[in-house]
Amino acid sequence: MKKILVSACFLGHKVRYDGQDSLLEHPQIQQWQDEGRIVHFCPEVAGGLPTPRLPAEITSRHPVMVVNIEGEDVTPQFLHGAELAVEKAKETGACCALLKSRSPSCGNRETYNGKFNDTLTPGSGVTASELQRHGIPVFNEREIDQLIEFIAMQETPEEVHPEER
Repeated sequence: MKKILVSACFLGHKVRYDGQDSLLEHPQIQQWQDEGRIVHFCPEVAGGLPTPRLPAEITSRHPVMVVNIEGEDVTPQFLHGAELAVEKAKETGACCALLKSRSPSCGNRETYNGKFNDTLTPGSGVTASELQRHGIPVFNEREIDQLIEFIAMQETPEEVHPEER
């Protein structure tokens, strides 16, 4: 049975920068959780950042630089969290990840532009990029249908219906 690395905030963990969660209530997520397939992870907390913490945005991509709203460089914590996410995915055998969109860590399509003016720009967050670089597909909460389809394609018949063996 394939595992899925999931942003901890989706599962009710209060790990977002503002001390809140981003609870994602979806029957498929609940089913995967009941089956023990969900591996929860927050790269920012794992990387050493507190909760709550100041908002942060990616200000440069090459090389990557992440700063908080007060201008403090938090790149090392973001990079460390990304490395730990890859390790966690590999050690648990996660075939993919479901991460929070637009996050400077987890966004897989776009993030805020680094000017703290609520403007989005194309590109992945630090953790999403690192997971993708290691061949681990990343989906966001708006892509659950694609994630469900991806998981179904990963399953062998024995994994889908183990009771039939």
